[in-house]
Amino acid sequence: MTDYTVLAERASTLLEGHHQTEPLVLPTVWDAWSARAMVDIGFNALSIGSHPLADSLGYADGEAMSLDQALEGISRITASVEVPVTADLESGYDTPAPELIAGLLEAGAVGVNIEDTVHSQGRLRSPEEHAEYVWSLRQAAEAQRVHVVINARTDVFKHRGEFDDPTAEVIRRLRLCTEAGADSVYPVAMPDTETLKTVLSEITLPLNVTAHPVKGAIPDELDLAQLAELGVGRVTFGPLLQAALHDHFADFTRNWQ
Repeated sequence: MTDYTVLAERASTLLEGHHQTEPLVLPTVWDAWSARAMVDIGFNALSIGSHPLADSLGYADGEAMSLDQALEGISRITASVEVPVTADLESGYDTPAPELIAGLLEAGAVGVNIEDTVHSQGRLRSPEEHAEYVWSLRQAAEAQRVHVVINARTDVFKHRGEFDDPTAEVIRRLRLCTEAGADSVYPVAMPDTETLKTVLSEITLPLNVTAHPVKGAIPDELDLAQLAELGVGRVTFGPLLQAALHDHFADFTRNWQ
């Protein structure tokens, strides 16, 4: 049976972590094993990535797995650790906000990443449409008396050619999501450091960036100290931690081939 008192406490802890001095690093996990491994080495909060979770279940990213399958995977992870967990539910699987929040909480997660790419229709939500969904998620969470930490994501930089000024469009969307009740914002596919600085200067919420967990894996990528200096509030790994482990499997097993 879901203990909403515990969930409310974990949600509060997760939210507080977004406002600490240093960026909150939420290592991205995909199953109980990876979740326990991250907790064992000292992380006190986790993120579940839709891409690595889908890969672990044999599906492609982009809502190829069903919402029930995603929630089942999330449940296994949250049951294996005693720390706050936030989960990526892509664009919401065409699910009304109250139903999505209910499923998320029943699965034991206290944060949600929600993006503006509607996978079932192959389009981006309008800025207003995405903000309205974020607002609906906030209202649904408050009705459950759990401050679910909403990370509002935009994929505009992945569709740069569709906008005259993609940076301005990103800022517009993030501001609307801020007004709608998001707790952090996530412009994926950030093109460069100067653009990151521009976006940071125009928003008030903690900003999430995707980082590679292996130092030097991506040329000129900013490290944790540099991200902190710029004012980044939250760091996740997306599918990159799982992919990095995959790349090392040959090193571990070559003597057995």
